[in-house]
Amino acid sequence: MFRGLAMFIIFIAHTPHNPWNLWIPAAFGPSDATELFVFCSGMASALAFGSLFRDRSFLLGTARTAYRVWQVYWAHVALFIVTVSVIAVFDQWNGGIFYSERLYTRPFFDDTGAHLLAFMTLRYVPNYFDILPMYMVILVMMPGVMALSRLGRGAVFAAVGAVWLAAQFGLLAFSAEIREGVDREWYFNPFGWQLIFFIGFSFVMGWLKPPPRSYGLTVVALLVLALGVVTSSRYGWDNFAWVAPFREAVPWLFWKTDLGIFRVVHFLAFAYVAWMLAGEGGRRLSLDGVAGRVIGVIRKVGQQSLAVFVSGMVLSQIMGWALDHSAERGPAALAAANLSGIVILIAIAYIVGWFKSEPWRREPVPHPSQAKGAKAAAPAELRADMRVAVPRGGEARAGKAAAPTAPGAPGAGGPIAGGAAREPV
Repeated sequence: MFRGLAMFIIFIAHTPHNPWNLWIPAAFGPSDATELFVFCSGMASALAFGSLFRDRSFLLGTARTAYRVWQVYWAHVALFIVTVSVIAVFDQWNGGIFYSERLYTRPFFDDTGAHLLAFMTLRYVPNYFDILPMYMVILVMMPGVMALSRLGRGAVFAAVGAVWLAAQFGLLAFSAEIREGVDREWYFNPFGWQLIFFIGFSFVMGWLKPPPRSYGLTVVALLVLALGVVTSSRYGWDNFAWVAPFREAVPWLFWKTDLGIFRVVHFLAFAYVAWMLAGEGGRRLSLDGVAGRVIGVIRKVGQQSLAVFVSGMVLSQIMGWALDHSAERGPAALAAANLSGIVILIAIAYIVGWFKSEPWRREPVPHPSQAKGAKAAAPAELRADMRVAVPRGGEARAGKAAAPTAPGAPGAGGPIAGGAAREPV
């Protein structure tokens, strides 16, 4: 469910000049939907890939992980190509370079050949297109983490912590630019962000145990969230004179690129409060009626997170353009842009889920009006083809005695039509 909520929040956050941003989690503390997305991705990766490493083989787990990296890479390429095409059209309609500059993709348009090659090799990573490359690098790290797990979870925690510390001191990072004299690293440094990913991964793998349910811990978590509001939102910056000097003295606590430690602590406090509110085993989320259906829709969106994320990033630019050309960015226009975008993302989740279910593989179900009396009306050869084979002598089937089969009749003494009956898919 929370992964689905993250998809909606990311869409709202990336819609340019969207006042609804004032009400997303990032407006009330240092951590935001990115931590939620990466943490839930770690949990989902443990479910999807961790069991393969543990129960099958290291080779199969690595192969499955590599396949996912391949999928994410091409999703990243498609997201970039589609988005720059959309903003190129907007610039042509607008008669300028406003949209390509707003999205920080102007270098690609100015020197397309060099930047296209650099983009395909992840040496040019514009800020708007940096989450999926970060996710790919973390996935590449997963087989190494699973290999270390054979030495014990202590080896895993030591390695993950050491990599995160190296990122904090600027020892591990990737360059995001190929322009001479421009020094910019990936906005989301995967060597820092892998910490929150592998925390979620470790909970599902059983390397970390859930904390006890305690009102005392809940109070501590709420105090951390309150501190986040004071130090990382307009409510603190505008009302407490000590906030700005404090942040200037310890900026590393709040780093987003390298995932500062207070962002981690703040997110874990948020996750603990949400876990307490959900109840044991999420029982408070098992609701009936309208609320239950809404939760089911959000879960569906979370299940198709890659497709929804990519679609939402493109859609946010389209909605931003629509708002730019609306008469005014009033409440009605903002509600129309944000809510229609959310509805479209929900539709995409259900459409992708339908395709993934491969409905064309299912056996057709006859309409009740056609099924009644169909057996009596079917031609003899069709009835023979529909008959399920039984061993010689007739065996009870579905609680009814099988009718004796005449020697030489279709189906006598063996499978029908030279083959066995198929199981429904």
